[in-house]
Amino acid sequence: MLYENLDLQMWITLGLVFLTIVGFATERLPIEVVSASLIALLMIVFHFLPVPDLEGQNQLNAARILGGFANPGLITVISLLIVGEAMVRTGALEGVASTLYRLSGGSILRGLFISLIPVAAVSSVLNNTPVVIIFIPIIGAFAERMGISVSRLLIPLSFASILGGMTTLIGSSTNLLVAGVVSELRLPAIQFFDFFVPGIILASLGLLYVLFIAPRIIPDRAPMASQLTSEDRQFIAQIEVLPGSPLIGQNLSDGIPEVLSEMTVRMIQRSEHAFLPPLDWVELKEGDVIVVAATRKALIESIATLPGALHPSPTRRQLPLRETSNEPYNSTDQVADAWQEGDQVLAEAMVAPASNIAGRNLETIGFRRAYDCIVLGIQRRSQMMRQRLTEITLEEGDVLLIQGPPQNVRELQNSHDVILMELSQHLLPRYFHAQRAALIFASVLLAAASGLIPIVVAALTGAAAMIVTGCLDIRDAVRAIDSRIVLTVAATLGLGTALQITGGAEFVALSLIGALHGLGPGAIISVFFIIIALLTNILSNNASAVLFTPIAINIAAALGTDPTPFIFAVIFGASCSFASPIGYQTNLIIMAPGHYRFMDFVKTGTPLIIILWVGFSILFPWYYDLPLIIN
Repeated sequence: MLYENLDLQMWITLGLVFLTIVGFATERLPIEVVSASLIALLMIVFHFLPVPDLEGQNQLNAARILGGFANPGLITVISLLIVGEAMVRTGALEGVASTLYRLSGGSILRGLFISLIPVAAVSSVLNNTPVVIIFIPIIGAFAERMGISVSRLLIPLSFASILGGMTTLIGSSTNLLVAGVVSELRLPAIQFFDFFVPGIILASLGLLYVLFIAPRIIPDRAPMASQLTSEDRQFIAQIEVLPGSPLIGQNLSDGIPEVLSEMTVRMIQRSEHAFLPPLDWVELKEGDVIVVAATRKALIESIATLPGALHPSPTRRQLPLRETSNEPYNSTDQVADAWQEGDQVLAEAMVAPASNIAGRNLETIGFRRAYDCIVLGIQRRSQMMRQRLTEITLEEGDVLLIQGPPQNVRELQNSHDVILMELSQHLLPRYFHAQRAALIFASVLLAAASGLIPIVVAALTGAAAMIVTGCLDIRDAVRAIDSRIVLTVAATLGLGTALQITGGAEFVALSLIGALHGLGPGAIISVFFIIIALLTNILSNNASAVLFTPIAINIAAALGTDPTPFIFAVIFGASCSFASPIGYQTNLIIMAPGHYRFMDFVKTGTPLIIILWVGFSILFPWYYDLPLIIN
């Protein structure tokens, strides 16, 4: 195509690229505002300055510019965000994460190795963001036990997830968006494992730095005193040994069962008999009630391991009578089953002064029926209680750990008997859907990896299945979609299309080649990589991926070489968002819990970018047979 008649449109497009980079880098306006403004400017400019095709039709009309919203890469990213949110909401990965934590032992290096290698592996097939969210509390608990600041470990967590995402097509939104642009330009589609070999080599090189060097560079930032919480508060709770429970047959003389390892066993109730410590000789049987003292965190973990065991069995006083019978409900009836449906919230509420429930126990109060919530634990300062939960006489100032549907917990605000602690509310994962979510995720992964169906179809079907099967409700699915990603990607896709059609991408490519006159494709791809790697920390990985893909293709065309290595250079370069918290979403997520400053990422991430650049510059010319100098 000849571009001499499109100079004005090309320079305007390049000007918009410059303004976009400035807008994203300065952050004076929210990224959504910059992106929406870019879309509007593109439509206005090319309405009055059209780029006609051979038939006289405008190639950059509004429909073409807005086509980024329907890009398969963007649809895939959105779908995988929903799938990832469902995995988090069901706690489907928590079992794996907890096992890794227990294997860490007492070594910081071993703990990092056991935690970060699986993080990188999981990130290769799952969106990085939910993986990091799941592992933040695991890493935090490990740091607390080791007596070190969590700031030493969270940057390595984020970096490991980014490195893992470089290895497969669905490992990162960056990869998917590059694949979407390639597809739009009618080049051969990128397959699931096309860049796995160079990706795993670069990721391994980066992980060596993350494991052995990064923790020594990161400053030790202790949490502020204002961030002290009541996570060490001990609640009295009871765990019932239900039919089929893994606790049946466990003998405390063989050591505390794994599910009780973070709890203190106060008493075991068997029918009318109460066994007090020492309990080494007691073998647990179906129907036993174990009275424990445990933190809120330990109780939440036990909900996942022993679903329903922390819910005190309804008694005749707690359940209404059937309309057609004089018999009370039993544990298999609808009332009991209601606690396995829908969202559940864990919250703390204090027994109010002059409360009507003070001086009575949960059984005589009929708490479950009165408030449609279950009390999982009771905390009373400076007092050790050895009673079943339902038999403890409540006192003013007692703190109740309550589970119930969100609307029922909120209604406690209107109660004169308890004072709901607003900041204590925590949405519990839907553990009862964990296996279902894991099966859907595995199906998406298998379908995408095998090429049975296109990845966009697999991802969108998986997202729909998560909603239809109840793993995620529609409101949570909508909240999982990041508006910044949608608008930024759609806007930069439109800008990338304009760069390609007006000749801007070809102009930049030829300019770069001209500046590097005499160098071969191997040297040019090295320079191209470091340019992208630096700019991705200013723009963001997604914006860099979309903007540089058409430029990469034009560079390869001008050099008369295969565009594949240059396309992969965009994927790897755009993933090098290590030196800035704004470069990648996981870096932003860890800033608050890690108490990081901007310069912490610069100091830690810059050496990693240089290491990957050197590794890339050696690997790619050899792996793809790209000469460094033109003969």
